[in-house]
Amino acid sequence: MSKKTIVVALGGNALIEEGTEGTVEQQFENTRKSMAAIVGLIQEGHRVVLTHGNGPQAGVHLIRNEAASAKVPPSSLNVIVADTQGSIGYMIQQSLVNALIKAGIKKSVVTVVTQVVVDKNDPSMLNPTKYVGPFIRPEQIEECRAKGWVVKEDPGRGHRRVVASPLPIDIVETEVIRDLLQDGLVVIAAGGGGIPVCRNPDGTYEGVDAVIDKDRASALLANLLSADELLILTGVEKVAVNFRKPDQKVLDVLTVAEAEKYMAEGQFPKGSMGPKIEAAV
Repeated sequence: MSKKTIVVALGGNALIEEGTEGTVEQQFENTRKSMAAIVGLIQEGHRVVLTHGNGPQAGVHLIRNEAASAKVPPSSLNVIVADTQGSIGYMIQQSLVNALIKAGIKKSVVTVVTQVVVDKNDPSMLNPTKYVGPFIRPEQIEECRAKGWVVKEDPGRGHRRVVASPLPIDIVETEVIRDLLQDGLVVIAAGGGGIPVCRNPDGTYEGVDAVIDKDRASALLANLLSADELLILTGVEKVAVNFRKPDQKVLDVLTVAEAEKYMAEGQFPKGSMGPKIEAAV
Protein backbone atom coordinates (compact mmCIF):
# COMPACT_ATOMS: atom_id res chain seq x y z
CA MET A 1 0.00 0.00 0.00
CA SER A 2 1.42 3.39 -0.99
CA LYS A 3 1.73 6.06 1.68
CA LYS A 4 -0.84 8.84 1.44
CA THR A 5 -1.19 12.31 2.86
CA ILE A 6 -4.55 12.33 4.63
CA VAL A 7 -6.34 15.28 6.22
CA VAL A 8 -8.81 14.16 8.90
CA ALA A 9 -11.44 16.65 10.10
CA LEU A 10 -12.74 15.66 13.52
CA GLY A 11 -16.44 16.33 13.99
CA GLY A 12 -18.04 18.26 16.81
CA ASN A 13 -18.78 15.09 18.78
CA ALA A 14 -15.09 14.19 18.89
CA LEU A 15 -14.69 16.11 22.15
CA ILE A 16 -18.16 16.89 23.48
CA GLU A 17 -21.02 14.43 23.12
CA GLU A 18 -24.55 15.76 22.91
CA GLY A 19 -26.29 15.70 26.28
CA THR A 20 -23.12 15.93 28.38
CA GLU A 21 -21.82 18.86 30.42
CA GLY A 22 -18.62 19.07 28.41
CA THR A 23 -16.25 19.01 31.38
CA VAL A 24 -12.53 18.73 30.69
CA GLU A 25 -12.63 15.12 31.90
CA GLN A 26 -15.47 14.28 29.51
CA GLN A 27 -13.67 16.00 26.63
CA PHE A 28 -10.52 13.98 27.28
CA GLU A 29 -12.52 10.76 27.46
CA ASN A 30 -14.29 11.48 24.16
CA THR A 31 -11.04 12.53 22.50
CA ARG A 32 -9.40 9.24 23.49
CA LYS A 33 -12.29 7.34 21.89
CA SER A 34 -11.74 9.23 18.62
CA MET A 35 -8.07 8.29 18.34
CA ALA A 36 -8.41 4.58 17.44
CA ALA A 37 -9.12 5.28 13.76
CA ILE A 38 -6.26 7.79 13.62
CA VAL A 39 -3.81 5.27 15.06
CA GLY A 40 -4.90 2.84 12.35
CA LEU A 41 -4.00 5.32 9.60
CA ILE A 42 -0.61 5.97 11.18
CA GLN A 43 0.06 2.23 11.54
CA GLU A 44 -0.48 1.92 7.79
CA GLY A 45 2.28 4.47 7.24
CA HIS A 46 0.18 7.41 6.07
CA ARG A 47 1.06 11.07 6.70
CA VAL A 48 -1.75 12.48 8.83
CA VAL A 49 -2.99 16.00 9.50
CA LEU A 50 -5.81 16.48 12.01
CA THR A 51 -8.19 19.43 12.05
CA HIS A 52 -10.99 20.01 14.54
CA GLY A 53 -13.97 22.15 15.40
CA ASN A 54 -14.32 24.42 18.42
CA GLY A 55 -17.97 25.48 18.52
CA PRO A 56 -18.86 24.45 22.09
CA GLN A 57 -15.50 25.56 23.47
CA ALA A 58 -15.67 28.97 21.76
CA GLY A 59 -19.19 29.34 23.16
CA VAL A 60 -17.83 28.80 26.67
CA HIS A 61 -15.22 31.52 26.08
CA LEU A 62 -17.95 33.94 25.00
CA ILE A 63 -19.95 33.17 28.15
CA ARG A 64 -16.82 33.85 30.22
CA ASN A 65 -16.37 37.12 28.35
CA GLU A 66 -19.82 38.27 29.40
CA ALA A 67 -19.61 36.96 32.97
CA ALA A 68 -16.33 38.77 33.62
CA SER A 69 -16.91 41.84 31.45
CA ALA A 70 -16.97 44.18 34.46
CA LYS A 71 -13.57 42.97 35.65
CA VAL A 72 -11.42 42.07 32.64
CA PRO A 73 -11.35 43.13 28.96
CA PRO A 74 -13.14 40.66 26.65
CA SER A 75 -11.23 38.61 24.08
CA SER A 76 -11.89 39.10 20.37
CA LEU A 77 -13.11 36.16 18.28
CA ASN A 78 -9.74 35.64 16.60
CA VAL A 79 -8.04 35.41 20.00
CA ILE A 80 -10.72 32.99 21.21
CA VAL A 81 -10.01 30.75 18.22
CA ALA A 82 -6.30 30.89 19.06
CA ASP A 83 -7.07 29.96 22.68
CA THR A 84 -9.15 26.96 21.63
CA GLN A 85 -6.52 25.82 19.15
CA GLY A 86 -4.14 25.55 22.10
CA SER A 87 -6.50 23.84 24.54
CA ILE A 88 -8.11 21.42 22.09
CA GLY A 89 -4.78 20.79 20.38
CA TYR A 90 -3.35 19.81 23.77
CA MET A 91 -6.18 17.32 24.38
CA ILE A 92 -5.85 15.73 20.94
CA GLN A 93 -2.05 15.77 21.04
CA GLN A 94 -1.79 14.06 24.43
CA SER A 95 -4.57 11.57 23.67
CA LEU A 96 -3.01 10.58 20.35
CA VAL A 97 0.51 10.29 21.76
CA ASN A 98 -0.79 8.03 24.54
CA ALA A 99 -2.70 5.89 22.03
CA LEU A 100 0.42 5.56 19.88
CA ILE A 101 2.53 4.56 22.89
CA LYS A 102 0.01 1.84 23.78
CA ALA A 103 0.15 0.62 20.17
CA GLY A 104 3.94 0.46 20.31
CA ILE A 105 4.41 3.28 17.80
CA LYS A 106 7.07 5.93 18.31
CA LYS A 107 5.73 9.05 16.64
CA SER A 108 5.79 12.74 17.51
CA VAL A 109 2.60 14.81 17.39
CA VAL A 110 2.59 18.61 17.20
CA THR A 111 -0.07 21.32 17.25
CA VAL A 112 0.39 24.33 14.96
CA VAL A 113 -1.32 27.60 15.82
CA THR A 114 -2.77 28.26 12.37
CA GLN A 115 -3.78 31.56 10.75
CA VAL A 116 -6.18 31.39 7.81
CA VAL A 117 -6.38 34.30 5.40
CA VAL A 118 -9.78 35.73 4.49
CA ASP A 119 -10.87 38.68 2.38
CA LYS A 120 -11.92 41.55 4.65
CA ASN A 121 -14.32 42.55 1.86
CA ASP A 122 -15.96 39.12 1.80
CA PRO A 123 -19.76 39.57 1.41
CA SER A 124 -20.32 37.81 4.73
CA MET A 125 -18.68 40.76 6.48
CA LEU A 126 -21.72 42.86 5.60
CA ASN A 127 -24.24 40.11 6.32
CA PRO A 128 -23.16 38.05 9.34
CA THR A 129 -25.02 34.75 9.64
CA LYS A 130 -22.94 32.51 11.93
CA TYR A 131 -24.53 32.11 15.37
CA VAL A 132 -22.05 32.18 18.27
CA GLY A 133 -22.25 32.23 22.03
CA PRO A 134 -25.18 31.89 24.41
CA PHE A 135 -28.77 32.97 23.87
CA ILE A 136 -29.52 36.60 24.70
CA ARG A 137 -32.48 37.56 26.87
CA PRO A 138 -34.94 40.02 25.26
CA GLU A 139 -34.02 42.79 27.72
CA GLN A 140 -30.33 42.42 26.78
CA ILE A 141 -30.71 42.74 23.01
CA GLU A 142 -30.34 46.53 22.73
CA GLU A 143 -27.46 46.56 25.21
CA CYS A 144 -25.63 43.98 23.06
CA ARG A 145 -26.30 45.95 19.88
CA ALA A 146 -24.89 49.04 21.58
CA LYS A 147 -21.61 47.12 21.86
CA GLY A 148 -21.55 46.80 18.10
CA TRP A 149 -22.83 43.23 18.02
CA VAL A 150 -25.20 42.03 15.34
CA VAL A 151 -28.04 40.15 17.05
CA LYS A 152 -30.51 38.00 15.14
CA GLU A 153 -33.17 35.46 16.00
CA ASP A 154 -32.12 31.83 15.80
CA PRO A 155 -35.52 30.66 14.46
CA GLY A 156 -37.61 28.97 17.11
CA ARG A 157 -34.86 29.16 19.71
CA GLY A 158 -34.16 32.77 20.69
CA HIS A 159 -31.78 35.63 19.91
CA ARG A 160 -28.03 35.17 19.59
CA ARG A 161 -25.02 37.07 18.38
CA VAL A 162 -24.13 36.48 14.73
CA VAL A 163 -20.72 37.03 13.20
CA ALA A 164 -19.20 36.92 9.75
CA SER A 165 -18.03 33.57 8.38
CA PRO A 166 -15.85 34.47 5.37
CA LEU A 167 -14.45 31.93 2.94
CA PRO A 168 -10.87 30.82 3.62
CA ILE A 169 -8.48 31.71 0.79
CA ASP A 170 -5.00 30.86 2.10
CA ILE A 171 -3.22 29.37 5.12
CA VAL A 172 -0.20 31.22 6.50
CA GLU A 173 1.52 28.17 8.00
CA THR A 174 1.12 25.81 5.01
CA GLU A 175 4.87 25.39 4.41
CA VAL A 176 5.52 24.73 8.10
CA ILE A 177 2.83 22.04 8.14
CA ARG A 178 4.23 20.48 4.96
CA ASP A 179 7.76 20.40 6.42
CA LEU A 180 6.55 18.78 9.64
CA LEU A 181 4.73 16.08 7.65
CA GLN A 182 7.83 15.40 5.57
CA ASP A 183 9.81 15.03 8.80
CA GLY A 184 7.42 12.29 9.90
CA LEU A 185 5.35 14.16 12.48
CA VAL A 186 1.59 13.99 12.91
CA VAL A 187 0.24 17.55 12.69
CA ILE A 188 -2.81 19.11 14.33
CA ALA A 189 -3.67 22.31 12.45
CA ALA A 190 -6.40 24.77 11.40
CA GLY A 191 -8.35 24.14 14.60
CA GLY A 192 -11.75 25.81 14.71
CA GLY A 193 -11.40 26.70 11.03
CA GLY A 194 -8.20 28.62 11.72
CA ILE A 195 -7.58 32.05 13.20
CA PRO A 196 -9.13 34.50 10.70
CA VAL A 197 -6.66 37.10 9.47
CA CYS A 198 -6.45 39.46 6.51
CA ARG A 199 -3.31 40.20 4.52
CA ASN A 200 -2.42 43.89 4.28
CA PRO A 201 -0.94 45.50 1.12
CA ASP A 202 2.53 45.44 2.71
CA GLY A 203 2.28 41.68 3.30
CA THR A 204 1.63 41.88 7.04
CA TYR A 205 -1.34 40.23 8.76
CA GLU A 206 -3.97 41.35 11.23
CA GLY A 207 -6.81 39.53 12.97
CA VAL A 208 -10.41 39.66 11.78
CA ASP A 209 -13.42 39.41 14.11
CA ALA A 210 -15.02 36.41 12.43
CA VAL A 211 -15.14 32.62 12.43
CA ILE A 212 -14.28 30.27 9.57
CA ASP A 213 -16.09 27.03 8.82
CA LYS A 214 -13.77 24.19 9.84
CA ASP A 215 -14.73 21.92 6.96
CA ARG A 216 -14.02 24.61 4.36
CA ALA A 217 -10.68 25.31 6.04
CA SER A 218 -9.91 21.58 6.09
CA ALA A 219 -10.65 21.32 2.37
CA LEU A 220 -8.40 24.30 1.65
CA LEU A 221 -5.58 22.76 3.71
CA ALA A 222 -5.98 19.45 1.89
CA ASN A 223 -5.71 21.24 -1.46
CA LEU A 224 -2.68 23.30 -0.42
CA LEU A 225 -0.90 20.16 0.78
CA SER A 226 -1.94 18.21 -2.35
CA ALA A 227 -3.40 15.62 0.03
CA ASP A 228 -4.59 12.31 -1.35
CA GLU A 229 -7.66 12.13 0.87
CA LEU A 230 -9.88 14.34 3.01
CA LEU A 231 -11.80 12.43 5.68
CA ILE A 232 -14.58 14.31 7.46
CA LEU A 233 -15.76 12.49 10.59
CA THR A 234 -19.35 13.21 11.62
CA GLY A 235 -21.81 12.29 14.35
CA VAL A 236 -23.99 10.25 11.99
CA GLU A 237 -23.34 6.92 10.29
CA LYS A 238 -23.72 8.11 6.69
CA VAL A 239 -24.78 11.03 4.54
CA ALA A 240 -28.51 10.91 3.78
CA VAL A 241 -31.16 12.74 1.79
CA ASN A 242 -34.56 13.45 3.35
CA PHE A 243 -32.71 13.16 6.66
CA ARG A 244 -34.84 11.92 9.58
CA LYS A 245 -37.93 11.71 7.38
CA PRO A 246 -39.94 8.57 6.60
CA ASP A 247 -38.38 8.40 3.12
CA GLN A 248 -34.79 8.94 4.33
CA LYS A 249 -32.20 7.42 1.99
CA VAL A 250 -28.61 6.83 3.08
CA LEU A 251 -25.85 7.31 0.52
CA ASP A 252 -22.77 5.08 0.37
CA VAL A 253 -21.28 6.78 -2.69
CA LEU A 254 -21.98 10.26 -4.03
CA THR A 255 -20.72 11.78 -7.28
CA VAL A 256 -19.89 15.47 -7.56
CA ALA A 257 -22.88 15.99 -9.86
CA GLU A 258 -25.21 14.28 -7.39
CA ALA A 259 -23.79 16.27 -4.48
CA GLU A 260 -24.33 19.55 -6.33
CA LYS A 261 -27.88 18.52 -7.23
CA TYR A 262 -28.76 17.64 -3.65
CA MET A 263 -27.17 20.86 -2.36
CA ALA A 264 -29.28 22.88 -4.79
CA GLU A 265 -32.36 21.07 -3.44
CA GLY A 266 -31.45 22.07 0.11
CA GLN A 267 -30.90 18.48 1.25
CA PHE A 268 -27.82 19.37 3.30
CA PRO A 269 -28.46 22.11 5.93
CA LYS A 270 -25.97 24.96 6.18
CA GLY A 271 -25.37 24.40 9.87
CA SER A 272 -24.59 20.70 9.70
CA MET A 273 -23.97 18.53 6.65
CA GLY A 274 -23.91 21.36 4.08
CA PRO A 275 -20.36 22.64 4.68
CA LYS A 276 -19.04 19.06 4.78
CA ILE A 277 -20.47 18.28 1.35
CA GLU A 278 -19.23 21.63 -0.01
CA ALA A 279 -15.76 20.84 1.33
CA ALA A 280 -15.77 17.41 -0.29
CA VAL A 281 -16.88 18.85 -3.63
